[in-house]
Amino acid sequence: MAKIKHTKTELKAQTDALKRFQRFLPMLQLKKQQLQAEIAGISAKLAEVQKREDVARKRLETWIALYSDATVSPECLVTFNGVRTAQGNIAGVAIPIYEGIDVEPVLLDPYRTPAWTDDAQDMLMELMALRAEGEVLVRQRELIREELHTTGQRVNLFEKVKIPECKENIRVIRIFIGDEQTAAVVRGKIAKGRTPVKKEEVDE
Repeated sequence: MAKIKHTKTELKAQTDALKRFQRFLPMLQLKKQQLQAEIAGISAKLAEVQKREDVARKRLETWIALYSDATVSPECLVTFNGVRTAQGNIAGVAIPIYEGIDVEPVLLDPYRTPAWTDDAQDMLMELMALRAEGEVLVRQRELIREELHTTGQRVNLFEKVKIPECKENIRVIRIFIGDEQTAAVVRGKIAKGRTPVKKEEVDE
């Protein structure tokens, strides 16, 4: 703990600091709760997307065997150009918001490719979209967890360090000032008792 001055000016500074910490702490605690709730919500949404992806993968497995004799490989069915995201904000945290993927089915010769190729293309695009959405959700959760860590540190700093430190400083300063005031009164009385009695007062 840093050394403090035992003065009324320092007492006011410590009192103002305590009020400031006590005012900010509830806001930090509320933000911490909001971030925890957002993480839980994102985790639930991510689990749902991953479940849908697993279902899509199992459906895709039924097509894999057909490609052993096909003239076209799965990689040639779809062209992936990227993921579209927007900028969002949750409790002051900038996060990406999934909007979709830029993907194009490759034009195939209907006379030289099997009839089920169109269905396979749709399934691949669905799988790519689910994978992209899941990756964006993972990134959202990472960013919010980082902010939660920082906010949690601040809450602990205020609760366990700053507020108790200010209270203790205020207590010590008040005791010191009180002792000084008492000592001043005592010194005043002693000085008054030692004051010489005037001649007029003696004659009376």
